[in-house]
Amino acid sequence: MTRAVRAGTWRSDHGETSEALFLTSGFAYESAGEAAARFRGDRPGMTYSRLQNPTVEMLEERLALLEGAEAARATASGMAAMTTALLATLSAGDHLVAGRALFGSCRVLVDQILPRFGIETTAVDVRSPAAVAAALRPNTRAIFLETPANPTLDIADIAAIARIAHEAGALLIVDNAFATPVVQRPLALGADLVAYSATKLMDGQGRVLAGAVLGSRQWMTERCLPFVRHTGPTLSPFNAWVVLKALETLPLRVERQAANALALARFLEGRVRTLYPGLPSHPQHELAMRQMANGGIIVTLFVDGGERAAHALLDSLELIDISNNLGDTRTLMTHPATTTHHSVPPEVRAEMGVTEGMLRLSVGLEDPADLMEDLDRALRSIGQ
Repeated sequence: MTRAVRAGTWRSDHGETSEALFLTSGFAYESAGEAAARFRGDRPGMTYSRLQNPTVEMLEERLALLEGAEAARATASGMAAMTTALLATLSAGDHLVAGRALFGSCRVLVDQILPRFGIETTAVDVRSPAAVAAALRPNTRAIFLETPANPTLDIADIAAIARIAHEAGALLIVDNAFATPVVQRPLALGADLVAYSATKLMDGQGRVLAGAVLGSRQWMTERCLPFVRHTGPTLSPFNAWVVLKALETLPLRVERQAANALALARFLEGRVRTLYPGLPSHPQHELAMRQMANGGIIVTLFVDGGERAAHALLDSLELIDISNNLGDTRTLMTHPATTTHHSVPPEVRAEMGVTEGMLRLSVGLEDPADLMEDLDRALRSIGQ
């Protein structure tokens, strides 16, 4: 909690208590020689906000300390973070093993976009380390997975897959957006890179887009920095400042939201098929509780009647908002098949386990009794 509040705070000569917001695109130099020295890397200092900005660097320092990483790079969105992690690691002719259960845009990225640049991809069920090992090729350079996965809540054994990756000379990249470092720390379990949509829990109030990639200082300097320098997936100082302030309450929010999620999962389990890593009924509950501090804030439920019933339930909600976002202080629910995973081909959705009757519930900070009343009313309205 102390690092969430204090880490990465730089103070100017004014002695401000809250982190300063530096809204500037560039910086001035005392001489032409000073400018040249900074661009050569011979002297410390800022050159351009595409590469360095005091507010953004405060966020990066705080994130690295929270994660236990040597370095961090903030990006303009979660998908910018995922794309940076993959394209800064992979080149034409390389092979990627990816989890089959990913956020919809991540599946499009690995299935459709990376192959256009000569990067072969194989999607596997990462719940099975043996399946991951079987998918490796001599040119496999990375394994990319999300755990818990969006929206299926599949759990991957990070430590086991990290060992498989390293024996093959590959990097393990983990999308940790559903957990944050409060719940799960993939680097401590052997992962090489961690990527985030900071739009979600790290902001936590649905205000800004942001992302981050964290890992070793060597990878950040040799692979990430050149990619970011010349492609520009840069986080704005204002959005960095918003996330910085939100991180101060991240542990408190996540712990309360996870407690609410567990209460709602227990309530729903008696009514409909329910997935939640914190429930003993989750197929990978034991693994989840080994590598996670709690079950997280996402509950996945399934209703009978497919899309029509799922949409009817959503339309019957009065307190819970229909939204494709997650990690908000407000409880949100979405129908993945027609929103977050709409761009994924139907056959791939079926392979992932994203069915027409699936609903994803992102649990917020409201009184759980009020949320239960809203869900009970909506379920009764569709006869479930």
